[in-house]
Amino acid sequence: MAGSREKKRDPKASLALLWGEQDQPRRGPKPSLTAGRIVDGAVRIADAEGLDAVSMQRVAAELGVTTMALYRYFPGKAELVDLMVDSALGAPPEAIGHQDGWRPRMTEWARQCWALYRRHPWILAATGMRRQLMGPNQLAWMDAALAALAPTGLSAVQRHDTVLLIIGHIRNLAQQLADADEEGGEEWNRLAGEVLERHGHRFPALSATLAAGGFAPQGGDPLDFGLERILDGVTPLADRG
Repeated sequence: MAGSREKKRDPKASLALLWGEQDQPRRGPKPSLTAGRIVDGAVRIADAEGLDAVSMQRVAAELGVTTMALYRYFPGKAELVDLMVDSALGAPPEAIGHQDGWRPRMTEWARQCWALYRRHPWILAATGMRRQLMGPNQLAWMDAALAALAPTGLSAVQRHDTVLLIIGHIRNLAQQLADADEEGGEEWNRLAGEVLERHGHRFPALSATLAAGGFAPQGGDPLDFGLERILDGVTPLADRG
C-alpha cells in the first residue's frame, strides 16, 4: 500500500503544502506531528545518507511514528521531497543584498548557493530529473538573483539567462563532487597514465597539458574560475545597456 502511494505525484498537493494552503487533518486522534517536523527528519536522513535513503517508512522510523501517520500530511515521498528542497534552501542570506554593485551581489549569491549544494548534496538529484515545483524559498533565491541584475542594462531574457548560466555552473560542480571517488580516481589516473605512456604521441596537446600540470588539483574554490568567466562575459552587455 505504501509503495503504490509513493509512485504517484500530485502537483496540486505539493503546491498546497509548499505554500501552506493544504487542508488540516480533521479525522482521527489529535495529530502528534507537523509537516515541518516530518520534513526536518527527512532532511536529516538525506544529509547523512543521500536521497535514496529517504522513504516514508524510514522517516516514520526516524520520528518514532507509524508510516500511516505520515500520510496524514503527505501523499507520498515525491511531495515530501518538494518540501525538503524548499526547507533546505531556506531564505537567501541578507548579505547578498548588502554588496555594492550587481557583480559583487551576483558573486555572493553564487557562493551562497554553492554552499547550499555542498551542505545538502542530495538537492542536485531532488531537482534534476523532473520539473521542479517551486516554493517560497526557491522563488526567493531566484528573486534575489534577478534583483541583483536589475540595475544592469541587460534585457529581461538576458537577466534570466545569466542566472541559468550561473546555476548551471554550480550544478555541474555539484555533480562532479557527487561523482568523486578518491580510490577509483587514483586507479583511473594510474591506468590513464599507462595508456598515455604508450600512446601519448597520438595526442600531443593532451600530453603537453598533462605534463604541464593542467589536470592537477587546483587550489582555491572550484566555483571561482567559471563564475568569473561568466560574469566577465556578461559585464560588457550590462555596461553597454
